[in-house]
Amino acid sequence: MHPEQREAERSLAALVAPDIVDLLETDPRSVAAETEELHPADLADVAELIERDLVPRLLAALPVARAAQVLEYLDEDLRTELLETMEPEQAAALITGMTPDERADALEEIDEDVADEILEAIPERERAETERLLQYEPDTAGGLMTTEFVSVDESSSTEEALAAIRVIAREGRREAMQTLYTVDARGVLTGVLSLRELLAAPEGTRIADIAWTEIVTVGADADPEAVAQLASNYDLVAVPVVDDERRLLGVVTVDDIIDVIQEEQTEDAQKFGGMTAFDEPYLHISFVELLKKRTPWLLVLFVGQMFTAAAMGFFQDAINAATVLALFVPLIISSGGNSGSQATSLIIRAMALQELGARDWGRVMLREAGMGLVLGVLLGVVGALRILLWEWMDFYPFGEHYALLATTIGVTVVGVVLFGTLTGAMLPFLLRRVGFDPASASAPLVATVVDVTGVVLYFSAALLILRGTLL
Repeated sequence: MHPEQREAERSLAALVAPDIVDLLETDPRSVAAETEELHPADLADVAELIERDLVPRLLAALPVARAAQVLEYLDEDLRTELLETMEPEQAAALITGMTPDERADALEEIDEDVADEILEAIPERERAETERLLQYEPDTAGGLMTTEFVSVDESSSTEEALAAIRVIAREGRREAMQTLYTVDARGVLTGVLSLRELLAAPEGTRIADIAWTEIVTVGADADPEAVAQLASNYDLVAVPVVDDERRLLGVVTVDDIIDVIQEEQTEDAQKFGGMTAFDEPYLHISFVELLKKRTPWLLVLFVGQMFTAAAMGFFQDAINAATVLALFVPLIISSGGNSGSQATSLIIRAMALQELGARDWGRVMLREAGMGLVLGVLLGVVGALRILLWEWMDFYPFGEHYALLATTIGVTVVGVVLFGTLTGAMLPFLLRRVGFDPASASAPLVATVVDVTGVVLYFSAALLILRGTLL
């Protein structure tokens, strides 16, 4: 959700929260009528703003179905706290009103013993449905899917299909009403069509004759990222989940797909910033936990920078002989780090969008080698011209060997940028090869690796080019 839109919703909640609190204190029976125009997400925001002890009273003042909807949008920590402190029967009534996938997620988050008590109090049909969903790991298609989809026998007519949809719609909420799935007598998925296509079909048409038989499906153990990629590639609002015999188990709806995309992008951004990915919102994670997430990579990078200091110590004699060389160390290492960060950002994003696979490393290496060389020459010329310009303006006394110094800077920048670009491009492939997330090839990590190499290349070039002059 866009930050401005989220802020507007929070502003609305902050505006109405005092009035709702006043109603809870004076006339709780009127809360339902006074808030019926509010979206459940807005009521959830209100619940997160008011005192914790008022939240159960707010839910109790709403019809059960409405309270269940609010519970779906509620912050996970607050929802867990509420469900664990409620009587099992009260919690079960709310849990039953939630959509199957949200119901399973809510029970997954709370204490196992409490969850078992709530499950026992849920009606048999919903309990069996929930237990089936709880069998799947949360980070799989099975863990994301809902069983609230619409399917009809492939031999049905369009009129029979429409009648079945009306019955299902009147029973209550269905998350995936826009898409209709056809199945055979064994429950095997045979076709798919939109509700619009069904409404536009001629009367008396057999449903199997208008359904699409080329169906994009995923298995219950599929990775959520793969599900999101399929939905994006084929413009799907729901992705059907099937078993090994292609029997329809459920569907992953677009709202869950959006959540997956947001979570993956957030995780990649955090890893790329040089830290372990968070599993909670920033303001909800404790200070100690935040410290644990950020410390390991900082320690690794800090140790890596020690090698940079060691490399400079190795060339201390050269620095003492020509202190002017130290002026350009930041310029050299930053040019390599920046070029490497650019390359790794491009490659990681291309991998995330599945534009690049493991076999593309050779093509990428050749392409980035050319790019690194051209960029290095461009930056190297600028660096050399800087020295020549300063000498011409008498801005800094480089001495009679300023031309050799300019050559040293130019040559080193070419080498460092080329190395940095190749390192940034190849590191994600290497990490994927050994089983790590390519997003772990963070910009700070690339910069640290290139810093050490940049110092070695710089002073090696200086010793070679300036020997007998400044050195």
